[in-house]
Amino acid sequence: MSPTSNLPPLIEPEQLQPHLADPAVLIVDLCDPVRYAMGHLPGAVSLDYAELIRGEPPALGLPPTEARLSETLSRLGLTPARWVVAYDAEGNGRASRLLWTLAALGHERASLLNGGLDAWEAAAGPLETGFRPPPPSAYQARFVEPPTAVADRDYILARLGRPNLALLDTRTPAEFAGLDQRAARGGHIPGAVNFPWTDAMDPERHLRLRPEPVLRELLERRGVTPDQEVIVYCQTHHRSAHTYWVLRCLGYPRARGYPGAWSEWGNDPDLPVER
Repeated sequence: MSPTSNLPPLIEPEQLQPHLADPAVLIVDLCDPVRYAMGHLPGAVSLDYAELIRGEPPALGLPPTEARLSETLSRLGLTPARWVVAYDAEGNGRASRLLWTLAALGHERASLLNGGLDAWEAAAGPLETGFRPPPPSAYQARFVEPPTAVADRDYILARLGRPNLALLDTRTPAEFAGLDQRAARGGHIPGAVNFPWTDAMDPERHLRLRPEPVLRELLERRGVTPDQEVIVYCQTHHRSAHTYWVLRCLGYPRARGYPGAWSEWGNDPDLPVER
């Protein structure tokens, strides 16, 4: 068995360095193309974030179709046996969206580079420039059925008010309260608690995640505990994808992302809203 089978869900720059030349590891850079060309991790392949989302207004952050994902992931050279390490330079929201997508496909061999590109550079990690076209593969993307990482509006609606359900709204406090309104209606899903996605980051450590005890305390203070099913959402499941991966790193066994998010819920007059 390859040693990559033991990579943690959250990997430090120093832990990743020995695996840079490992063909079993696929490093995916979700920075913009200009930043990628200026300098990326050796061997990293570039992925445009737009290839991870599908807009069906009003829902703007749905996952792509299986056919589209098969095409995208094959172009990256992904195979079921390869371990994906994802990063970006914007707090790892884009990278986490890739990892959530892989979880929705049942591809569990995945890690987030803690702190992303900034933390890598701060740790004196090597960089290469230019573009590296990866050898393509024939990856067949199939969403797990029944879903384990995904919640849709009907799934949430049927469970509102249950004590074993926690809804985690990762938008800003102003969005949560309906003061910053980005849909036809402001507010949040009834029963949700607010956990802005940036609260999980440590700005003093290049946006790495805060230490595990701190993260657990922040969540438990909001009544979010590992014995619950936790559904995360934001506006388009970009920010909340990061929080989903935080929960995965903490060992929360039942975490889901709601890709319809507030762009769907807040624009549907038939769905309940709380302010």
